[in-house]
This record gives sequence, structure tokens and C-alpha cells, in this order.
Amino acid sequence: MAKNRLSVSEYIQGVLHSDRVILSRAITLVESTLYSDQLIAEKVMEGILPYSGNSIRIGITGVPGVGKSTFIESFGKALVDKAHKVAVLAVDPSSQQSHGSILGDKTRMENLASDKRAYIRPSPAGSNLGGVSARTREGMLLCEAAGFDVILIETVGVGQSEIAVKGMVDFFLLLMLAGAGDELQGIKKGIIEICDAMVINKADGVNQDAAKNAQREYANALHLFPEKQNGWIPQVKTCSAVEKTGLDEILEMIMGYRERMLANGYWDHNRSEQRINWLHEHVRYLLEKRLYQNEKIKNHLDQILPDIRSGRLSAIAKARELVDLFTEKSKGDK
Repeated sequence: MAKNRLSVSEYIQGVLHSDRVILSRAITLVESTLYSDQLIAEKVMEGILPYSGNSIRIGITGVPGVGKSTFIESFGKALVDKAHKVAVLAVDPSSQQSHGSILGDKTRMENLASDKRAYIRPSPAGSNLGGVSARTREGMLLCEAAGFDVILIETVGVGQSEIAVKGMVDFFLLLMLAGAGDELQGIKKGIIEICDAMVINKADGVNQDAAKNAQREYANALHLFPEKQNGWIPQVKTCSAVEKTGLDEILEMIMGYRERMLANGYWDHNRSEQRINWLHEHVRYLLEKRLYQNEKIKNHLDQILPDIRSGRLSAIAKARELVDLFTEKSKGDK
């Protein structure tokens, strides 16, 4: 494996010169779980960091069947046609179990994938959200250093993956469908609270009236939520990713958001807070990973798991015991 690795400077220079092959190899490097690769990756990230951050980071999520892949391809094509360079990444902590849809996106997004102004990176498989989201963040920074000025980050899994994506983007977009009965049925309140805009997709043909009705209902619902810290009131738009209508309005809205947040200082504030949160999140991820890789912990777990499973031992007490064993704390230190 090591013989296939480039030097740190080769990775850095390749990324900065927008070499797609080296960009892909650099992302593969940061995805590696090998300790030796992680050390190289850390140096590469330090080298490219001053050249990152010059993009608009857009998170995209939506209910199953909403047409995320079609929307991302159409929106991505609209962006590159306006002289943007677009990178598409994903956060998918569930792909190991469900083989999430991002694994097929490069084949379903043929037009965008074949465009030299765009770059699509399938999500790494993995069950630990902390690890997956960390790799996605580093992939995002690498893409920025390679000159991509719009980063689209898709959530494939559900639940906590939306929160993870919200924590690494500037603008969070929730795709919805119309005509599914009660328009607010099945929508998680928490997701509505964190979105910056809702977009009713598939607003074409016989669905146009339903999309307009849904737009009004969603807009009314969003006004019931407390005002956001940044003063932004989430907007509701309609579009048809298939017919490529409404995409310019969505882009105009996002650009307007960016101008407003830059003017009031929230843009930089949000990114600063995200960097601090990334630090703490990754510390937690690394500590958990090292704890479960520790031989003493693994041996002790093998001994206590049957009794935990049967209820003979307290899971909470044994969790504390495991942490104390890992940190080699004695009872007298407590």
C-alpha cells in the first residue's frame, strides 16, 4: 500500500494544480484507516488548508423518492453553465448496511459526471458517523483547494446525517414532494428547524398546482418557527429537476443568502464555530476508536458482554469501568 503513496508535497501540488487523479488519491488517503496514511493525510491537509474555504458549501437532503440525484445533476449543470466548478460529496453512515444511493450516483449523473467542470465523489462506506463526516469535511477542503467553488454535500442516510451535514455547510436545502396528503406529515421538526430553504421538486405537469399549494403550506409552517440567529427567514421554492425549471431562482436565493450573511458577519462566524465543533467531534471520534482498539478493553469486553446482555451487570457501571480501565485511573483518583 505504502509504495502507491505519493509524497506529501506531490499530493499538495497535485491538488493545488487541480489534478483530478491526485485529488481522488488525496481523498482516498484521508479516507484510509491506516495510521501511517492518517499521518501523511494530516500533513497534506495542513498544506492545502490556506487554499481552502473559497467556496459556497450547500447541503442537500430530502425524503426518499424526492429526486435528489436528478436535482443535484440538474442544479450542478446549471451551476457549471454559469462558470462555476462543482464538487458533489456525500455523508452516508448507513451505506455499509443499505448500500445507499450515492454509490450509484456517478452512473445516474452521467452528464454531470462527464463534465470537466464537475467532480463527483461517492461516499465512503462506514457505520460511524464521526469518521464518515470527518472524511467528507476533509474531502470538501481538498476540493476547495483544487479550485471547486461550489460544494454540494448530499445526505444519503437519515437522522443524524442531516445534523452532520448542517454542521459543515453554509446553506442547508431540504427537498420535498407535493401531493402526499398532509404536506407536513412525516417531516421531522428538527430538520425543518435547521433548513435554510425548502424546495418542492417535481413541480411539473399535473403536479404544478399541488406544488404551489405545498409551497404555501410550507411557507406558513416555517413562519411558526422562531427567527434564526442569523436573521434569515427560510424560503420555499418550487422546481422541476427533470424540466430544469426553477433552478435559477434557487441559485439566486442562495447567492442572496450569501451576500446577506457576509454583510452581517454571520458567514464567517458560522464557519469559525464549525471549525471548533469539528475539533471536538473528531476528538470524541478518535477517543472512541482508540478505546475499542485497546487490547485491555477488548479482552474485558469479551468477559462482561454476556452478563450485560443478560442483565446481570449494569451497563452504565461497566461503561464507567471501561473508561477507567482505558485511562488507567484507580479508584483513589476519583
